[in-house]
Amino acid sequence: MSKAVKQKPLSIGDLATVTGVEVTTVRFYERRGLMPAPPRRPSGYRMYDALAAQRLLFIQQAKQLGFSLSEIAELLKLQVEKGRTCQDVKGQALNKITDIDQKIEQLRHFKHALGVLVRQCDKGGAKGECPILEALNHPKMQ
Repeated sequence: MSKAVKQKPLSIGDLATVTGVEVTTVRFYERRGLMPAPPRRPSGYRMYDALAAQRLLFIQQAKQLGFSLSEIAELLKLQVEKGRTCQDVKGQALNKITDIDQKIEQLRHFKHALGVLVRQCDKGGAKGECPILEALNHPKMQ
């Protein structure tokens, strides 16, 4: 008969260290409801378990994939929701891909607009005139 090994609870500092985040980040996620409030010792110190570390790593991985905190909250709900399907999660991922595509297009537009302004700088001009600063000071209404 094997005995389950009980893991020693982690302090907030230990949790931050093992997951590679700052203590303030853990507290922020708790305030936002992404991390459940942990049990506390009689002294008031938070006590975290391996599930808390796993959840924190999930949040960090989702952030690296470009999900916002509200989108991560939805993914966390789907993770524990009864009746959820892979298609539900796939839908969230497809929405994120659409968002990313829109951001890429917007960045391409920004790059093109800045390129036009930089080329205008290369043409030279009166001393003290700068096409980039002029464009920022007097944007054209679209």
